[in-house]
Amino acid sequence: MEILGMEIDVAKIVGILIQIGILIIAFLIVVPIGKKIIEKTLQKAAQSRKASPGRMKTLEKLLANVFSYIMIFIFIVMFFATLGVEIGPLIAGAGVIGLAVAFGAQGLVSDIVTGFFILLEQQLEIDDYVTTAGYDGIVEEIGLRTTKIRSFDGTLNYVPNRYIEGVANHSRGNMRALVDIGISYDDNIDGAITVLEKVCAEFQLDERFKDGPNAIGVQSIGSSDIVLRVVGQTENGLQWACERDMRKRIKEAFDEANIDIPFPHHVLIQKDN
Repeated sequence: MEILGMEIDVAKIVGILIQIGILIIAFLIVVPIGKKIIEKTLQKAAQSRKASPGRMKTLEKLLANVFSYIMIFIFIVMFFATLGVEIGPLIAGAGVIGLAVAFGAQGLVSDIVTGFFILLEQQLEIDDYVTTAGYDGIVEEIGLRTTKIRSFDGTLNYVPNRYIEGVANHSRGNMRALVDIGISYDDNIDGAITVLEKVCAEFQLDERFKDGPNAIGVQSIGSSDIVLRVVGQTENGLQWACERDMRKRIKEAFDEANIDIPFPHHVLIQKDN
């Protein structure tokens, strides 16, 4: 067939379009199946090795992303091969361009290297509560280039891996529940500690506590109050709820025992002339 003075092989074009269509369909089928296989394989590995759920989620997302990148590369190569473009020079050119980009984008290389060591050393895992790079929140995703941290106000922070240093991971092991409570100078300290010990005995039956809580005595002496401290070890992530419950119960117990919790007072002094 001749169009605008150009000879066009319709059969060849149709054949190429069919091959491209088959390639697209195969890509859309293989990628989800591959991700499912990765998920199932990691689930079996987690059961046999008793790995943490956070670790498995981290590896699953990372391997799924790497698999997707590989499949996209294969798709692009096969697409050009279907069009009759020589792949050898294309791959060689891509290598040269990649080398040039690596020299020009040292930050990107640093992100990838740092991300590799973060995963290797298991510094972070998905669902961990961490403080790093000026952010405080829950890890939602760890990639080779960026890490996603969800702040407690709902903000999703995309942190380049090269900025992740001095990681404080609050999700490893039991956490400390700490409550400081002030009493007035007019109250009996030993009596207040006895009340705290009774409250602690109640919470020692709470399954959330792994050790204690215990009343450890006077923490500090302030300008208007004497601060008593209660400390216990809780399951990870439950320390805040335990602290809130203890404060509420201590306040109720102090009210029953007529122990005052001091609050700021304003004293007005008037001089007569």
